Amino acid sequence: MPLIQKLLHTRMRVDDLERTVNFYKTILGLEEVERETSPRGSQLVFLRTPGSEELLEITYYPHSGPVHVQPDLMHLAFAVEDLAAFEAHLKANGLAFSDGPHRTAHGQRIAFIDAPEGYEVELIESPLI
Repeated sequence: MPLIQKLLHTRMRVDDLERTVNFYKTILGLEEVERETSPRGSQLVFLRTPGSEELLEITYYPHSGPVHVQPDLMHLAFAVEDLAAFEAHLKANGLAFSDGPHRTAHGQRIAFIDAPEGYEVELIESPLI
């Protein structure tokens, strides 16, 4: 019997809470589920991808200093139906892919965008089955 039941959320600390939350809501279409302040004073915003249970926790805690995200530290990956349509959405919002699109050995098309603070977001378009 596994000790772990499921992934609940992933936390990412940021320097500009509203800018980052706006990015995930406007560019990626995540929905805001909850806002709260932790007992130590961190401002927390929980976001969810439609159709998913896992949450993304965006945290603002200036007392721990500025956020420095090094290249290839981590990334979030999201499924998209159509990378070309997503690219048009990016362009309409003044953004562009930071890498790709590329086709993988498995037939998927992938591309990346940079979120505020430099966190990387991978977009994966799977071939029709």
